[in-house]
Amino acid sequence: MIQLSRWKVILVVASAILGCLLAFPNLLSPAQREAMPGWLPKNALNLGLDLQGGSYLLLEVDVPEMREKRITNLIEDVRVTLNGDGIATNGFQRETGGVTVTLANPGQQDAAFEALRQMAGAPGPSGQIERTATRVGDNRIRFAYTDAALAGMGATAVDQSIEVVRRRIDSLGTREPSITRQGADRIVVQAPGESDPSQLERVIGQTAQLTFQMVDTENSITDAVAGRVPPDAELLMDEQGTPYLVKRRVLVSGENLTRAGVGADESGRPAIDFRFDAAGARRFGEATAANLGKPFAIILDGKVISAPTIQTAITTGSGQITGQFSIQEASTLVNLLNGGALPAPLNVEERRTVTAELGADAVKAGALSTAVGFGIIVLFMILAYGFLFGGVSVIGLVLNGVLIVAAMSLTQATLTLPGIAGLILTFAVAVDANVLIYERMRDEARSGRSVIASMDAGFSKAWGTILDANVTTLVAAAIMFVFGAGPVRGFAWTLSIGVFTSVFSSVLVAQVLLAYWLKTAKPKKLPIAE
Repeated sequence: MIQLSRWKVILVVASAILGCLLAFPNLLSPAQREAMPGWLPKNALNLGLDLQGGSYLLLEVDVPEMREKRITNLIEDVRVTLNGDGIATNGFQRETGGVTVTLANPGQQDAAFEALRQMAGAPGPSGQIERTATRVGDNRIRFAYTDAALAGMGATAVDQSIEVVRRRIDSLGTREPSITRQGADRIVVQAPGESDPSQLERVIGQTAQLTFQMVDTENSITDAVAGRVPPDAELLMDEQGTPYLVKRRVLVSGENLTRAGVGADESGRPAIDFRFDAAGARRFGEATAANLGKPFAIILDGKVISAPTIQTAITTGSGQITGQFSIQEASTLVNLLNGGALPAPLNVEERRTVTAELGADAVKAGALSTAVGFGIIVLFMILAYGFLFGGVSVIGLVLNGVLIVAAMSLTQATLTLPGIAGLILTFAVAVDANVLIYERMRDEARSGRSVIASMDAGFSKAWGTILDANVTTLVAAAIMFVFGAGPVRGFAWTLSIGVFTSVFSSVLVAQVLLAYWLKTAKPKKLPIAE
């Protein structure tokens, strides 16, 4: 194993050069990195919230509010379906998880039950039915979500909210945000470098529920303002406080939106261009064709943006939302719409701002601790094994640090304060492999074996122990990465990278350098055996 083979030399030299190229941008300012030639790597380490500063938000997903909205939509679907089939009703009684419909004619119960059973749809991907229809007496039918569907709404809403929040933060240009679940219905958001938590909160917290609903022209808006709102309609306001009576039935929602962008209306004012998917385009075309000459409302988060009159059927699946938008407001709305709608409102439970000054103090403390730890290790190795063998370990240690920084820059991993702790631990693990190799060499030399035999035995017989120790460390790091969150995962990632680079630097680098020394010096005795 101590042979100076060509492929080992090439691998060590190439790794050192590549590591230096990837790690070098961390020594430069952002302006200097941008001025570098295009073929050179420019990625630097991403600093976490505790090192760079930024914003911290603890959000709670309002699952009960989402369930209430789902049930409201379900009631309207039942109302429209039965009315469309000519089935008369005497009332709708809202219940937990659904609604009980009282039929005006008991003889229509079979037809009503069949209509609602078909509306419930087929079983989902898991094989479970989300909604069921049940006969209650001779003239009543209960249509509701199943208990399993109600229970699963919470977990699904949190998962969807995490993905939507991630897309919205990405649209702000924030690098490496940490978005994790906490408990059953909470989300922790850490956005390094985002100094304005109010802006972050505005972008994250807005539900961005876009719907297209018909304006109710059959009933009096005056009666609605006075409190007499029809059961199939709702009273909404626009930004100026103008009331609109709109049908509860949603024609098309933002779920069918495929793209939104900032455009301009006929007067050159900012507007929002949008495009639906195939299903949304079909539904929008059918709705506009059936309601020519009637106004429909474009509603965002419960507020009417505009209420244009349908002049012609819109079958292209694209359109434009006009209103009193500024460029900034239009851009924000476009980011929200492209990021998707939150399935449920998010309530801010806690907000914190970590200043850049605190982050700078943490960086200084981490740099100092790393330097002290590195210095102690260097001193120990030189005192224990001399300048030759100890120096070889130090060279491997320096290369190990360069490779860790290079790997984290290449993968754009985030360095946190626990990550610095993992970096220091990696240095100790790296020299631990050298200690195992050197001590084995020393034992072999003291037993009377030759220099080359002692060195060969040191590498070959210590390899099994080194491998076992590092595999155990990798398993522990993997467990922390899978089950941990935030800084814990940063520590695990740094430690995992360090395991591979430390084995490379402590074994392969030491082999190449000591083999070169053995070839040129041709020693009679092993220095560390004395």
